[in-house]
Amino acid sequence: MRDDCLIVRVFCHPESVASYNLCEWDTLISQARRGDILARLYAVLQQNQLLVKVPESVAKHLISAWALAQKHERVLRWEVNRIQHALYATGIPIVLLKGAAYMMRDLPVARGRFYADIDIMVPKVSLPVVERALLIHGWLTAKTDDYDQRYYRKWMHEIPPMRHRRRQTVIDVHHHILPETTKAQPDAKKLFDASIPVSDDESLRTLMPADMVLHSATHLFYEGELDHGLRDLLDLHELFLIYGDDESFWMQLIERAKELELTRPLYYALRYTQRFLKTPIPKHRMQQVAAEGPNQLVLSLMDALYKRALVPVHSSCDIYLTGLARWLLYIRGHYLRMPLYLLIPHLVRKAVIKEKQDI
Repeated sequence: MRDDCLIVRVFCHPESVASYNLCEWDTLISQARRGDILARLYAVLQQNQLLVKVPESVAKHLISAWALAQKHERVLRWEVNRIQHALYATGIPIVLLKGAAYMMRDLPVARGRFYADIDIMVPKVSLPVVERALLIHGWLTAKTDDYDQRYYRKWMHEIPPMRHRRRQTVIDVHHHILPETTKAQPDAKKLFDASIPVSDDESLRTLMPADMVLHSATHLFYEGELDHGLRDLLDLHELFLIYGDDESFWMQLIERAKELELTRPLYYALRYTQRFLKTPIPKHRMQQVAAEGPNQLVLSLMDALYKRALVPVHSSCDIYLTGLARWLLYIRGHYLRMPLYLLIPHLVRKAVIKEKQDI
């Protein structure tokens, strides 16, 4: 769907790098860096035994990114240990989300990931206890503005981010996978009840595979800021490769999407992983989910928008109306998560703050 964007082409056809000149390598590295997937590019080339095709002047960028990703992994594993330690006395199970879950389960999708924060989920009723325990162990609320505090605590699916006062690591503590102002409201209790332990320790858990995919799809296709859209699409691609050989996985995934009212983001996940990354999706499963998709007019519009937005924010990936497409998806993401009477004042406030910061 975007063979004109080098980084998309390489993830579909890694062997294509064998013919790249230095100018193309420069563009590829720039695109990967902007998409936050430079270490992931290294992992793909390594997996396909193509590192020998990389010019020496280019290889140092890939090797450096891979070393940084390895450091991120070590930090993440230690931080998860510290979160467990902080919450152990509460007896409250921790459900790891997204990147932290992939890493602690040693899934291939975790290779080459960078981590800006650690996402965990706990029951909503447990939030005061969890927040207090984290405060005692050195995590402080990163958002101190009264409006931000009210915004997160009243409307969002998480409390304000918490940053450790010494290590500067950030935790996002969720109680749901979507804001409470969103029309779609999957039952959070069902997500907790179906979660599975990482090891013999029942206190550290992740979503089950089908829910892990649905959360990743929901996160991407309810999102308005798509700077890392290709990275998130690659996550879905890898998850489908990991679990897709099991027919029971597809059955459970589709049934679970219906049960949790998340068939639309699943449809987009299947459609755009297949279109961008040639993900092998069983045809009959695609047809099943297509019945829950939008009408043809809306689908044509979404195709046009995501064709432009699910690539790194880099001039070499831009095509006609790319800026407009990103803006429309930004508005859509906020509209899906907030009613207009909340959305309009919120966007106006953000615009005013940004203008003041730019002065």
